[in-house]
Amino acid sequence: MPDKTKTTSKLEKSFQILHLEDDAIDAELVQAALDSANILYKITRVQTSGEFSGALHKGGYDLILADYRLPNYDGISALSFVRERYPDIPFIFVSGTMGEDAAIQALTEGATDYVLKQKLSRLAPAVRRALRDAENRMKRKQAEAAQRESEAKLRAIFENSVDAIGVSKTGVHTFVNPAYLALFDYADSAELIGKPILDLIAPSHHEQVMENVRLRAKRQSAPAAYETRGLRKDSSEFDMDVHTSTYELNGEIYTVVILRDVTERKQHELERESIISVSNSLRKATTRAGILTVILDQVIALFEADGSMLALPDPIVGGTTIEMGRGVVGERFTGLNIPPSEGVSGWVIANKKPYLNNHADVDALFHRPELLGDSHCVVSVPLIAQEQAIGALWIARQINFVERDLRLLNAIADIAANAIYRVMLYEQTEERLRHLIALHQIDIAISANLDLNITLNVILNNAKNELEVNAASILLLDPVTHTLDYAAGNGFRTHGIEQSHVKLGDGYAGRAALECHTVSCPDLRLGCETFSRSSLLVNEEFASHYATPLVVKGQVKGVLEVFHQKTLDPTQEWLDYFETLATQVAIAIENASLLENLQRSNTELILAYDATIEGWSRALDMRDRETEGHSQRVTEIALQLASKMGMSDMEKLDLRRGALLHDIGKMGIPDSILLKPGKLTDAEWEIMSQHPVYAYEMLAPISYLKQALDIPYCHHEKWHGSGYPRCIKGKQIPLAARIFTVADVFDALTSDRPYRPAWSKEDAYQYIREQSGKHFDPDVVSAFLEIHQDLL
Repeated sequence: MPDKTKTTSKLEKSFQILHLEDDAIDAELVQAALDSANILYKITRVQTSGEFSGALHKGGYDLILADYRLPNYDGISALSFVRERYPDIPFIFVSGTMGEDAAIQALTEGATDYVLKQKLSRLAPAVRRALRDAENRMKRKQAEAAQRESEAKLRAIFENSVDAIGVSKTGVHTFVNPAYLALFDYADSAELIGKPILDLIAPSHHEQVMENVRLRAKRQSAPAAYETRGLRKDSSEFDMDVHTSTYELNGEIYTVVILRDVTERKQHELERESIISVSNSLRKATTRAGILTVILDQVIALFEADGSMLALPDPIVGGTTIEMGRGVVGERFTGLNIPPSEGVSGWVIANKKPYLNNHADVDALFHRPELLGDSHCVVSVPLIAQEQAIGALWIARQINFVERDLRLLNAIADIAANAIYRVMLYEQTEERLRHLIALHQIDIAISANLDLNITLNVILNNAKNELEVNAASILLLDPVTHTLDYAAGNGFRTHGIEQSHVKLGDGYAGRAALECHTVSCPDLRLGCETFSRSSLLVNEEFASHYATPLVVKGQVKGVLEVFHQKTLDPTQEWLDYFETLATQVAIAIENASLLENLQRSNTELILAYDATIEGWSRALDMRDRETEGHSQRVTEIALQLASKMGMSDMEKLDLRRGALLHDIGKMGIPDSILLKPGKLTDAEWEIMSQHPVYAYEMLAPISYLKQALDIPYCHHEKWHGSGYPRCIKGKQIPLAARIFTVADVFDALTSDRPYRPAWSKEDAYQYIREQSGKHFDPDVVSAFLEIHQDLL
């Protein structure tokens, strides 16, 4: 099919044209008319109904040109097909046989235009007009669709907005959204449309709102945002924010309002201000009584109450006690103890729940309601700190309390609980800190001192100071006599405590050891049994005595005891710390015992190891009669030389063990080679030269001898590298081996052998001097000769 594209002005674009025409010449004439008008186009010619519908199905056409009459099809049918399926495509008849009636019919049925083939000069204007009209229709439809979408979105925003939105004209509602209805508790917009906006405003704020309405009606400036009071359908009032804007429509002024309930926000602001006020006041209070006074005075002022009280659990008699009360009502309750089964405070603390009753005077739960007088409205909330109810805060007045009062009091109670808990913890923290420091000092004493007496004295000093007693002592159990004997003491006036020998089961200390638990006598003068060391009562004037056992791995080692010249009524924390100190004493005793046993065992083991090594050395000398006594002699020489070279005691100990075992590898050499009187063959020498390797393989698995391997493995290496078994040289050779080599050669040269007599020491010194830097380390040779210079 023909495809002609022409480039014209930049304002035009290329159009896709579908041409229904059976005559090729007529089709060429149509294209010529378009070309002459400089229209940019791409044309597709079809001749049958099938080709026509198939081309349209592929899509993308901007214009349809069609002949009126075709051999097997007609333009009116084509027009009906297009208008049914593709109504937006312009359709122009181009025909030579179309009469006036046919043209009117075509236009009536939806044709865009018609052009006679005899007047193709009209084709280009008709095409341009049709395309322009089609484009305008498309833009209009797009604009309408966009407007409908925008309206739908706007309506959705209004309908789904969480903010209340309403429109009014001259102070009368014309539109409200669902949130607006919900805000004022109305069910249907019909209840508000046409209703004055003043019907939804609290009377006290009518003038404020009407002034703004009047200003907007006169097109004068009015506040765009302000706060007022709303009035719900049930006549209840609430605080709301108002945001307004105006627009003009048909000469009328409309006001759009966006409303938001801010009651909760204002309540939070009040709570925040109240909390800040209480917090600032509490910062100035430094004592427990000061904190309680601030809290109670603040809640009286905030709630305009007749009294406020603070109740705390009573650990001695049980129940709760009104520790402090303020105000006319509160002071009546101060010091009142309430039994566990009665009272609001006990219920609030036990259940960790608030209590609100505007008729507390008839509540059976209320204790002593006559003290309330006319202030029968009561709110009480728990003081909760660290998830524990430590008390109850409550207020009373004559005016009813509501939920927001309860919420605010709860918020203040949280601050109060933390402040009270902080004061309670402060003293406990200081005490525990002192205890931790003391325990740390004890730990240091246990780990740093090997002397048990020093450690025990440190523990006793801390016990006396931290437990705030006059004296403390430690009695250790004698497993033979089964008595508790004095071991250490601190704080005693006399030496009487040092004579303590308490039998198991006797007195408080004896019972503590026998029964394995803490035994106490808060007042010795009222004790039900005779104190076995009565002299301490007379000379030391002790009134209280506490004893706790020293237990290690289920075995009693002794007793820690403390004495005080006044009666004691300690807390559980005091007793826990007392028993902790006893544990520290037991650990110190056990550590000292373990260390003593370990040192004894270690000494015995070392002696056994060294005796074994010396036995191995003598066995080697006995096997090789030629070198009998050689190992002992060369070891002594090597040790002298090691001292000269500045070796440490531990290094010399390893050197001694290595020297005694230097030829242990010869155990792997056959007697036929080791004891051969004559010269060894090359093959025999090869076997003999392996004895350092055998020594290494024998001793390496023994961790105890790991540091002593240098001499057995390397004493045949030479300074210039010609030794064996590894041919290492210089300082690659371990120092112990270099020292031993000199000592070994010197002893060998100055000893008789079956194959030669002993050399003189002078000749041996000379040989060693000559081999310096060759066979021997020069530094070792110098040290050796310095030792023996008096013999040179």
